[in-house]
Amino acid sequence: MRVSRQSEDVSQAARVDGLLREPLSDWLASATADEDVPLCVDLDGTLVKCDTLHDGLLRLLRQDRSGLLRVLWALLRDRAWGKQLMAERDAAHGRQLEVQSLPWNHAVLRYLRQEKSRGRRLVLATGADRRVAEQVAAHLGCFDAVVASEHGRNMTGQRKLEALRQRYGRFDYVGNSGEDAVLLQAARVAVVANPTARLRARMKTGRLCVAATLSERVPLRQSLPQALRLHQWVKNLLLVVPLLLSHRAALGQGLAAVVAFVAFGCMASACYVWNDLLDVESDRRHGSKRRRPFAAGELGLPEGVMLMATLLTAAFGLCLQLPGSFALWLCGYGAVTTVYSLWLKRVAIADVLVLAGLYTLRLFAGGAATGTAISAWLSTFAIFFFLSLALVKRVQELETLRQREGAAIPGRGYRVTDLELIRSLGVAAAVAALVILALYVRDPGATTLYAHPGRLWMLLPLQGFWLLRMWMLASRGLLEDDPVLFTLRDRVSVWLAAATVAVVLAASLQR
Repeated sequence: MRVSRQSEDVSQAARVDGLLREPLSDWLASATADEDVPLCVDLDGTLVKCDTLHDGLLRLLRQDRSGLLRVLWALLRDRAWGKQLMAERDAAHGRQLEVQSLPWNHAVLRYLRQEKSRGRRLVLATGADRRVAEQVAAHLGCFDAVVASEHGRNMTGQRKLEALRQRYGRFDYVGNSGEDAVLLQAARVAVVANPTARLRARMKTGRLCVAATLSERVPLRQSLPQALRLHQWVKNLLLVVPLLLSHRAALGQGLAAVVAFVAFGCMASACYVWNDLLDVESDRRHGSKRRRPFAAGELGLPEGVMLMATLLTAAFGLCLQLPGSFALWLCGYGAVTTVYSLWLKRVAIADVLVLAGLYTLRLFAGGAATGTAISAWLSTFAIFFFLSLALVKRVQELETLRQREGAAIPGRGYRVTDLELIRSLGVAAAVAALVILALYVRDPGATTLYAHPGRLWMLLPLQGFWLLRMWMLASRGLLEDDPVLFTLRDRVSVWLAAATVAVVLAASLQR
């Protein structure tokens, strides 16, 4: 039987439908009818879809990097002492696991509630440090006992099995990983939850018989594109803008622009993965960001590290096909984004200035890849234009927070009281961008590039309407958290973009 959002079947298992909505079937209830046999449940990857050890390491990376080195060294020497040291440092600095926002496996939670209502003893049996396990148990309020790592004993695999046998003799067990295989084999009734690839392989060979599979996973084909944020690659079209505006595009330059686009996309995706890993806890407190793959526990730290390594290798491999100056801009983008993720994103105003700079940096990178000069008009317009967009995102977040009666954006340096100031700065930046565009249209240099420069005046109402409409929607709280994604989905924005391209083409037509 496989109780899952997927369609795979597990051998030697009966079928149960609708576990997430309806009680377990009578056959499973009868299989666990002995109330004297406790139901033992693993934590990491089973009860929650994330790994609390990895979350702790990321928390140290954000807030206690000196402590991170000590904890990593301790984990290499003795895993249990490393977990204990991490818990002690968190306690000493007033940090703790944000239990209420963890990505729970609701299929397992429903199963536990059903068993608890029948009088079963529930035991949280985990390799996590006891402090972490007790926070989880206290939050849920359904466990009768906790078996966890402490005093130098890493409670996983065989050690956990020995501890459960010594305490209870017989037991039922819910686990998810290869380390849980020995416990699942020894359990009276074995239930797996979100099984890892290693555990699924054992199940398929018939070496492990389970009574049920409680899965709550988004397929990798869905979570991977979300983690890479492929829709954000549309920002990298800025690399092509200098070549298009130069009106001297050649085939070789076009190919170079395409290679630069893909290279920058790989670097940007690697930076998004890095940012999401660092923000995993604050994202879980956010209304929409909690659905991001790393925050939701669909992907973890190992997958994130592997993704970043693959993407960076691809990005720098593509750089070999382009001028060396492009590689410098690409490295600069990666370095600034890293500093932004570690520090600057939590500094009010500095964060939006950096974001505007990163947009503008793409223009210079595109110019370096194609050998195209960047005009002062274009770079100045880009800074104010993208500064306005960065601020509109903050206003939308603050408006949403105000409607929910919150005080501050999690992981940011903004408070609801900053709303009017940020709104005024953003609208001023939008107006400044429009003024710069108007001055450019009047500049004599435009006549050398466009056959009909007067037609460029139509850009002002088009861009003015789009920018001010974005601000109006943000002020009403109707804009999505991601302006880029909103623009791609918004029919009005698409039509305005098409009209902008048409105006530029019309101005370029020969007399």
